[in-house]
Amino acid sequence: MELFNLEGKRAMITGATHGLGMAMAIGLGKAGAELIITSTSESNLNMALAQYQKAGFKASGSVFDITDEAEVSKQIASILLDGPIDVLVNNAGIIIREPAIDMSVEKFRRVVDVNLVGAFIVSQLVAKQMIERGGGKIINICSMMSELGRNTVSAYASAKGGLKMLTKNLATEWAKYNIQVNGIGPGYFATSQTEPIRKDGHPFNDFIIGRTPAKRWGDPTDLEGAAVFLSSKASDFINGQILYIDGGILATIGKPNNED
Repeated sequence: MELFNLEGKRAMITGATHGLGMAMAIGLGKAGAELIITSTSESNLNMALAQYQKAGFKASGSVFDITDEAEVSKQIASILLDGPIDVLVNNAGIIIREPAIDMSVEKFRRVVDVNLVGAFIVSQLVAKQMIERGGGKIINICSMMSELGRNTVSAYASAKGGLKMLTKNLATEWAKYNIQVNGIGPGYFATSQTEPIRKDGHPFNDFIIGRTPAKRWGDPTDLEGAAVFLSSKASDFINGQILYIDGGILATIGKPNNED
């Protein structure tokens, strides 16, 4: 459908060298978008670009730390020499699992810098050219931790909660420029990182299956549609919203399997 066609669009996805970021980038590529991938690792970037290109997507990339404002500015200026950035997906992030009572301020600050401040830096610089061109799409990758607390993720949850509100505030300020700023909040997904705990009988696997109304982990491909939707004309009057892709976890009190 033409509403979801991204041909002729250039989409920049930060940190999309693996996992959920790569899944969303693949979805955008399938819809026709040219992909611009960022990473802090040249080797990881090259391996990811090889996968994108093998799939038939037009893809290029840059290596930089999204928390380094001067370097981000330099790299985005270089990217813009080859064409506009029509879609920005702020996907890059880190998590440090550690009890709040033990976590150093340095670690806490680093998590917030990457997940929240980095998204602000990239959004601000990309939005300047979107304003000049008359519009664009920005998608911030939030989390269920934008809404809920959990043990050992105080820094991550603080950052993702902040990212939710940054999404709403940027949408408020930039809607008049025809820029739509929305978020995607993934639930629990089957990735290489979660593979060790996705085994029958593992307490966390049983917990997720029991608390998820869909009774399964998300598949990375489940994110493709949301990424395409929020990048396309189909979402031109949607702004400041967080779309949670979680199998229904946030919609329920989460009764265990053995309860009605």
